[in-house]
Amino acid sequence: MLGKIIYISDNVAHIKLQNREMLATNMMNLHIIFEDEKKKILGEVEDINEDIIKVRFLGEIVNDKFIGGVIRKPNLTANIRVITRDEVKYLVGENDNSSFLLGYSPLYDNYPIYVNINDLFNSNLSIFGNTGSGKSCGVARIIQNVFENKNVVPLRSNIFIFDAYGEYHNAFKNINQINPYFNFKFYKTTNTNLNDGGEILQIPLWLLTVDDMALLLNATKTSQLPIIEKMLKLATIFSQNNEEAIRYKDHLIAKAIMTVLYTNKPAASKRNDIFSIISMCPTPRFNLEAPVQGIGYVRKFRDCFMIDKSGEFNERILITEYVSKLIDDKLDSYETKEHGFYQLKDLENALNFTLISEGLLNNEQTYSDAIYIKVRLHSLVISTEARFFYYPTYITMDNYIASLLSNKPSGKAQIVNFNLEDIDDGLAKTIVKIYTRLLFEFTKKLGNRATMPFHIFLEESHRYVQNDKDKDLLGYNIFERVAKEGRKYGLILDLISQRPVEINETVISQCNNFLIFKMNHPRDLDYIKKMLPNISAEIVEKQKILQPGTCVAFGKAFKVPMIVKLDMPNPEPYSGNCDVISCWKVD
Repeated sequence: MLGKIIYISDNVAHIKLQNREMLATNMMNLHIIFEDEKKKILGEVEDINEDIIKVRFLGEIVNDKFIGGVIRKPNLTANIRVITRDEVKYLVGENDNSSFLLGYSPLYDNYPIYVNINDLFNSNLSIFGNTGSGKSCGVARIIQNVFENKNVVPLRSNIFIFDAYGEYHNAFKNINQINPYFNFKFYKTTNTNLNDGGEILQIPLWLLTVDDMALLLNATKTSQLPIIEKMLKLATIFSQNNEEAIRYKDHLIAKAIMTVLYTNKPAASKRNDIFSIISMCPTPRFNLEAPVQGIGYVRKFRDCFMIDKSGEFNERILITEYVSKLIDDKLDSYETKEHGFYQLKDLENALNFTLISEGLLNNEQTYSDAIYIKVRLHSLVISTEARFFYYPTYITMDNYIASLLSNKPSGKAQIVNFNLEDIDDGLAKTIVKIYTRLLFEFTKKLGNRATMPFHIFLEESHRYVQNDKDKDLLGYNIFERVAKEGRKYGLILDLISQRPVEINETVISQCNNFLIFKMNHPRDLDYIKKMLPNISAEIVEKQKILQPGTCVAFGKAFKVPMIVKLDMPNPEPYSGNCDVISCWKVD
């Protein structure tokens, strides 16, 4: 018998040790059993003071099963002892057909800790820890354990890793050595290492919604959204390049020119505005060299705007007749039912038509909103980042998602790694949001709900899942939406971060499982305590003294908070520290 209960306060028993020699044993965090003839209650040592130990009650063992929570406290005469090795299995799970090995318990002689796969992977997961705490190695080891598991072979798994530093390629590139049907695929944002098998990341522009494009173009006002919406509509129409689309272009130009002709501006000012429209949006019938047929003569379009002595256009009647014939009011409601195939230059052309069709050139406020979008789009068109939004052929969203998982000729890829280390944080955030939105829409429309689960692992998630202004601009934040709704469709977020304080609060609040490696920053610790109602001061104190590669695991998948030691991954990710001595010394 370990000792005797002196008194019980709240959920803590104060025990006087029967033998002071027990103090020589490292009892901190050990689990204690309180046993009498009617019940068996489990507790955990949380404080030791001279010959008094404090044990917090965790739950009850009933019929060889652990049940969290204590309704009836133990009797003061209850037998008190340290949990036996045979009883530890009630807490750490068993090796059965629905579990996999997570790691080992350093408190119980490296007793293996098994976790139910559904309990850990069917809801959002957070993995936090300081740099050097073993966070990346822990993630790699967990995924490797999943694929080495013989109980459940994850052939149909879909793991998307957004890799901020290119760390995980080395850890998973040879995953097919475990099973020849396992495949790893990765996308990169640089043309270096052309022999590594990676593909340049490419996103089809026509799959982007108004919201996606607003984020890509750094829109800041809701008044810019209709401009982007019209731009995408015109890009879709113009992509058909049929006679009706050409007539629609001429219709838009003609209406814009007629608007200018009927203003009170001087003729020279009108001419400048019209020539500006023509230079922005030329067509075969509307360009400066286009022939304009008069009665018995032909004028070039530009020559129709010569100004006579009275200050009017010398061919104002001819040009008015020419332009008005190309206006067809029925085209104002024209919509194409076909899908668009367009590139960035086509979007820029469509934006120019948007500016003239909406009369934005003559409205100071809307023009200011539009010119920002125009400048941002042009910057993207001429930048090296344009290659990420080039896709050579038309593809539907379903086929695009399928292509991400296709690893010809090997077959399906279970792990897809996106290496984002070569692009700035702003673009990386937008790309991650676009993919998250695509996967959300894809999983939502599956005939059988949640039959094709996707796991989105976000390394350095504080770079992407932030308290940004998406809700002000778009009315929602895609990560919040997925965190709250994605689980029922099979879309799961796995957050990996060293700065949880910078992560969106709503998203963290929707996580059901946590692996906390060593963290010391007081702001992060305070944030975790405030955001997670199921985290106790004891858990926070535990993680402060953890060794690298060891974490405190708690949540839905764990019966009680557990200290878990993970093996080093094999192979390891590229996440080690710089060996300064080797770099400095001269052999």
